[in-house]
Amino acid sequence: MDKSRVTRRGLVLGSLSLMISGCVSGSEDGPPLGYNVFGRDPDADSSLRRQEVAYNGGEPPGTIIVNTSERYLYFVEQGGRATRYGVAVGEEGLSFKGEATVGRKAEWPSWKPTDDMMQRKPRLMQYADGVPGGPLNPLGAAALYLYQNGHDTMFRLHGTNAPWSIGHAVSNGCIRMTNSNIVDLYSRAPIGTRVVVI
Repeated sequence: MDKSRVTRRGLVLGSLSLMISGCVSGSEDGPPLGYNVFGRDPDADSSLRRQEVAYNGGEPPGTIIVNTSERYLYFVEQGGRATRYGVAVGEEGLSFKGEATVGRKAEWPSWKPTDDMMQRKPRLMQYADGVPGGPLNPLGAAALYLYQNGHDTMFRLHGTNAPWSIGHAVSNGCIRMTNSNIVDLYSRAPIGTRVVVI
């Protein structure tokens, strides 16, 4: 019997109760950033996989653009190109819209639901004390914290323990990416990176 398969299946089943995505996280505690419990992150379809595409927007290289209706995040590159990533977005009425900057970054961040999230979804009260960083945490392998005017918006670009949610409007407002994609973006986007969510 393949023990890694049993472990993977057990971790996936164990993560079902946490597959909802939260947007408040704390300390950096968990495995090293390169660690990926699921191996290669699955995508819903090939159109959601990371790829280089033509980009004709007016934003300078190094800008992150999230198009919530398309379910894509673009990292603008030189020469009219961008790296495009499939994402999951917030449920209707919950997504962040506007401009922000990456004010903080964390590897394997811990997660704690906000009071508002627990009011909307009482089942989240079981996580009121928080969930430590690691493979079963809803924020996945890394998070980029969105700030406006020096203040945390409570919205994140983050990984997920529910990679099958990519391409859907399912989160509590944050932008989810597969763990392999958030690790890639994390390495490209320093603190201070401009983020535009449309």
